[in-house]
Amino acid sequence: MKREPTPPAAVASEELPPEVAAARLRLLADVSRALASGLDAQESLRRLARLVVPQLADACVVDVVEGEGVRRLMVTDRDTERALRVLSGGLLPGPDDSACALAKVLRGAGPVVVTDFGEPGPGDPLRAAQWSLYRALGAHSALIVPMRVRRQGLGALTFVRRTGAPAFDEQEQALAADLGHRAALALDNARLYALQEHTAEQLQLSLLPDLTGLGHLQLATRYLAARERAEVGGDWYDAFPLPDGSAILAIGDVVGHDLAAAVRMGQLRNMLRALAYDSGDDPAGIMCRLDKVMQGLTSIELVTAVIARIETPDAGPWRLTWTNAGHLPPLLAQPDGRTLLLEEGHAPILGVDPALARETATVTLPPGATLLLYTDGLVERPGEDIGRGLTRLRQHAAALAREPLAVFRDELLTRMSDVQNDDVAVLALRVP
Repeated sequence: MKREPTPPAAVASEELPPEVAAARLRLLADVSRALASGLDAQESLRRLARLVVPQLADACVVDVVEGEGVRRLMVTDRDTERALRVLSGGLLPGPDDSACALAKVLRGAGPVVVTDFGEPGPGDPLRAAQWSLYRALGAHSALIVPMRVRRQGLGALTFVRRTGAPAFDEQEQALAADLGHRAALALDNARLYALQEHTAEQLQLSLLPDLTGLGHLQLATRYLAARERAEVGGDWYDAFPLPDGSAILAIGDVVGHDLAAAVRMGQLRNMLRALAYDSGDDPAGIMCRLDKVMQGLTSIELVTAVIARIETPDAGPWRLTWTNAGHLPPLLAQPDGRTLLLEEGHAPILGVDPALARETATVTLPPGATLLLYTDGLVERPGEDIGRGLTRLRQHAAALAREPLAVFRDELLTRMSDVQNDDVAVLALRVP
């Protein structure tokens, strides 16, 4: 998706002293690295402005098109006090009805040099805003270049020089135009990345289940997308009632971090619902059926999962039966602070061999206890043994075991997700 910047333009000519030509090429290289160093458009453009001031100009202004108007994203000046006099972040009028140089550039003109800063006439608010800008920056000359990609104007860069500085020559105008083109590519990449990130997260959220029909259970769930990427993953959870009055709780992770993994996750969850609701099997039987159907009818390769059944009789204790296919063990936190990792019923992940034997484990759920199902993003940290993450989880769960379930979930996520490099899904159940 990310576009490579165009090669450096021929901004040096034989008439330029070698040291000047070399300095301009270094500036292009530095700007290219700055723009390629991240996908935060505002930060990338701020780095660009810091590089060109004061090498190319006394001040640099970044304006971006936003809806029908123009947003003054930032103003960078070698004199910090001058920059503070100019309002940045504000929305300016659109360029359609304006005759100022900025409007012409935004409508498609090439680089424009401005040397006439006479007061604007009435009826042109964008020109009035530009006049105020030039006055605040003490402009003697200004060079405005477009940020344009695929024939779409994304904004403009304005380079300002004050009295005593020479006018922008042809080589400098070519250099500035190249900078504008590179800035446009960076801005376009950032916007495409943000769109993909939003689309991926909305897809993931749309695939998460509707937990209606479980009003007799106190449940708390949450899905958190990874912070540092626009990938949608295969983390999933589910909870649904069975005909006999019990309920299935499940959590898992389809291998992969892309849209295909999310689609496979949705397929797997739907198959689980059908098999569990129709078969009447215990969790191990359901897991075996799911493994067989998954390998026979889908392209899903590897999946970790926990399938649990909650039996909630009117009289007597609640009972949990479960089986585990290569997933992290569920956690049981009791009100007195004791915690237990439910490590029984463990077998290899789904996708290895559908004929593998699987076992169902059983435990009685104490009153007031909290059952937590979670994916590895909650406990794993790069370079750290998983045992330390599980110990940290038990410690925080013990400290929060008496809190209301929603507080338990939120605080646990806050304490455990300070370094979040992967998607996280959690499903918590509170026993009455």
